[in-house]
Amino acid sequence: MSLRLVCLTSALALTAGLAQAEKSFNRIASFPVVKNMASGEDTSRESSPEIIDVTADGMTLVYTDSPLGALGMIDISDAANPAPKGNIALPGEPTSVAVIGTIAYVGVNTSQSYTQPSGQLMAFDTTTGEEIGACDLGGQPDSLAKSKDGAFLSIAIENERDEDLNDGVIPQLPAGNLVMVNTPEGGLDCGSMKMVDLTGLAEIAGSDPEPEYVSINGLGETVITMQENNHMVVVSRDGDVINHFSAGSVDLDGIDATDERGALIFTERQTGRLREPDAVTWIDDTHFATANEGDYNGGSRGWTIFNKDGTVVYDSGVEFEHAIIQIGHYPDKRSDAKGVEPESVTFAEFDGTPYVFVGAERASIVGVYDVTDPANPVLKQLLPSGTGPEGYVTIPERGLLVSANESDLIEDGGGRAHVMLFEQQDAPAVYPHLTSEGMEELTGWGAISGMVADADGMIYAVNDSFYGFQPSIFKIDPSQMPARIVDVIRIHRANGDAAQKLDLEGITLDGEGGFYVASEGRMERAIPHAIYHVSKDGLIKTNAGEIVIPPALMTVEKRFGFEGITKVGDTLWMAVQREWKDDPKNHVKLVSYNIETEEWGAVHYPKAEPATGWVGLSEIVAHGDHVYIIERDNQHDHRAVTKKIYRVALSDMVPGELGGTLPVVKKEEVRDLLPDLTSTGGYVLDKIEGLAILADGTAWVSTDNDGVDDSSGETMFWSFKID
Repeated sequence: MSLRLVCLTSALALTAGLAQAEKSFNRIASFPVVKNMASGEDTSRESSPEIIDVTADGMTLVYTDSPLGALGMIDISDAANPAPKGNIALPGEPTSVAVIGTIAYVGVNTSQSYTQPSGQLMAFDTTTGEEIGACDLGGQPDSLAKSKDGAFLSIAIENERDEDLNDGVIPQLPAGNLVMVNTPEGGLDCGSMKMVDLTGLAEIAGSDPEPEYVSINGLGETVITMQENNHMVVVSRDGDVINHFSAGSVDLDGIDATDERGALIFTERQTGRLREPDAVTWIDDTHFATANEGDYNGGSRGWTIFNKDGTVVYDSGVEFEHAIIQIGHYPDKRSDAKGVEPESVTFAEFDGTPYVFVGAERASIVGVYDVTDPANPVLKQLLPSGTGPEGYVTIPERGLLVSANESDLIEDGGGRAHVMLFEQQDAPAVYPHLTSEGMEELTGWGAISGMVADADGMIYAVNDSFYGFQPSIFKIDPSQMPARIVDVIRIHRANGDAAQKLDLEGITLDGEGGFYVASEGRMERAIPHAIYHVSKDGLIKTNAGEIVIPPALMTVEKRFGFEGITKVGDTLWMAVQREWKDDPKNHVKLVSYNIETEEWGAVHYPKAEPATGWVGLSEIVAHGDHVYIIERDNQHDHRAVTKKIYRVALSDMVPGELGGTLPVVKKEEVRDLLPDLTSTGGYVLDKIEGLAILADGTAWVSTDNDGVDDSSGETMFWSFKID
């Protein structure tokens, strides 16, 4: 069995269509920051990399870890194999860090309350971990920025509001301000501190400026976002306000503005949406870019380039969000708020090309824009940044881009927080693996949970209950790179309404142009475990179109239902994900249903003993003389153990009578998927849900991205030969 090489540079690489002569950023490594905890520490605690910088030699990353109250360090002398360098304990919550030489300057929030904010600027030698200085900032710090020559720092003193007070509406005093401090020869001169008053500038709550983010250009000018005030300020090296202006608003057309309806519908609009920018970065001495995340009154779902005179040079409008929608990273549960939530923005020049990197927090994506012409940026790539990207640092001399992803999902059983490294390469782009780009209608997708291939080499995939009000079958052309969704079939009933509340986990062809789909039930919610016969147009057939499990299964069912379906002759076979009430330990049912005789039966399948959590089945596909089964645990990243494909001979698939002693089939391992899952530099994704096998024995595998909810949103879609 040999891996199908679908790209010159990676076994899983599906190019985003760039010419091979062009350079691309590709992920080369992921580092779970929990590895920076010392031996014996409680690794079940939350750990979160937020703002990140690098030492002058480009070899050590330094990041803030708010939950741990620490600075974390990572050795990247071998960028493809980052190694832990440990944590430096802090006397409060770190909010931002900037590194000059080997000295890390960190803002530390020591506030006792919203009305009594306090904080320090602290300096640490990253080679020894020794504290070398500290200044009282007189308030709660947020962002820090270093000047190009390393001579001084600017610190945004936010004195943030209490979001539970008056619905978070400002003003809520005390007001914030800007602090500027000299850093002579890597030291810290507290006596040089300047306090820059920012009150009376903004039209919105001018008495309560809340500086959010700062950046310093080559002239020593500091640009400041005041997110809640929807205002921008430019301050000179001497601490004088040079200019200030409103960040303005935009009209958004073609968006999904309705929250949590379980469907992706991009036909709505928002007018006069305040930008409310978060991060800001200078592009040159005249232009800067903002990520317009929004707060309580706004969020334009995009990013903007301003001239420092206040002129809008460029605004992405809905372009950035639409591009993210097409690659399956749209976070539906944030639709009524701020959509993909651009929060981070970073600038650097690589090999003479100026780039702006825009990080979308909820979509877990970073957009790579060529800003050679600031009035006409060109989107070159979308990279899978990791869950909840918060901060970025660039190392152009090494061709590296680094993201700090703050979401640690340990409490939800998800992936740990990671730092990810990307390298600019003379190679095609590896990501995305799947896109709906090119369809006439903007089509969002996600939560791919089951697949099947037809005789023409096309693949059909279903989404699961995350989109329970928009159950769909996606037609995929895997011959293109990346693979293309070329059509979508909405599953509906005879009255034309969507077949709501289905949890589609499997699909197979009916041999007549239509499909059988398996829906996992939730009996406590009166949702049955069922099979639906669907026409080629998505209509659930009225005569025997809904096949509900019989009483013999109903009495022993649990909510872990059918996770795949395949057809062998007149028999449908369904894989049950986990043990039901009558199953022996580590045995699950493969359930049979004869379409002609309407008889039910089952065999037992022996699954692996879980090392942690649980192990279950997530797909079944017939091919040749076997059925192929995905067996997986529910573990992410470095904790994952079982992500495998097995096969069972069809001659072994002789169903026993329900309620009796079931025959136990023998399984043969076909492929361990763990090497595949780490081959693109990311961490192991837990949900291997889809398998389709073409007539020539090419197997295509997909992951379920959970609808980008508490997930990195990444979908892997790759192939290899099984025979």
